[in-house]
Amino acid sequence: MINCATYEGYEISPRFRQTVEERIARLERDAASDEAQVAMLEDVDHIRRQMRLVVAQRAEALRMRIFLDRATTRPAHPMIAL
Repeated sequence: MINCATYEGYEISPRFRQTVEERIARLERDAASDEAQVAMLEDVDHIRRQMRLVVAQRAEALRMRIFLDRATTRPAHPMIAL
């Protein structure tokens, strides 16, 4: 039963997919920026915390990418004219 749920896909809206893709891009951009800041740090503990932040950002971006890989996007419904 658990294995079946693991392979089950999700159907998401185009708007939700776009929101998740934007979040992934922001996480990856922030991770790159935070990693670049490490060169300016001197305190070992601060460097360690900064790198933990970078790892967490990249892990979350990866988790979201895996979610999107398993998800299908449902077709957008046409707008109803009023």
